[in-house]
Amino acid sequence: MLRPILIHPDPRLKKVCEAVSDIGPAEAQLVEDMFATMYDAPGIGLAAPQVGVNARVIVMDCARREDEPPAPQALINPEVVWSSEETSDYEEGCLSIPEIYAMVTRPAEVRVRFLDPQGAEREESYSGIWATCVQHEIDHLNGKLFIDYLGPMRRRMITDKMKKLKRERAKAGAERVEG
Repeated sequence: MLRPILIHPDPRLKKVCEAVSDIGPAEAQLVEDMFATMYDAPGIGLAAPQVGVNARVIVMDCARREDEPPAPQALINPEVVWSSEETSDYEEGCLSIPEIYAMVTRPAEVRVRFLDPQGAEREESYSGIWATCVQHEIDHLNGKLFIDYLGPMRRRMITDKMKKLKRERAKAGAERVEG
């Protein structure tokens, strides 16, 4: 099932998410819905708070080339346990901040400990776009957006643009309901 993606500013995007203590049918459905929503958007990563769920769950698939098979990953309660001193810059975007992109500097490699959807504890190393994506999504779980890495003036401009977008979408939705 596709879930609506929250648009910044929304207070739910700024909350630190709660750890998942039990992995059952509800969590399995959440993961399935998040993958469907992410692929439909389309995006390469999605965190539970972006669909209004206060839980430490992320999904991602950074396989982007046509000839590359999908490589979906679901991480529950992910935490970075090591990061490289070497950094990399990527132009990041976010499904909760549509059509806005900015360069963000992050560690080039990270090692992440997490539970998989079956509840097994795993550790995985990520580099390149995968490292950027996993860090971006874990930031969401901690109430941080990629625009928080930008200067205050640029952040304010983006926030104002998103407020305008939300007003326009609300007005368009109201017109569809009335029409």
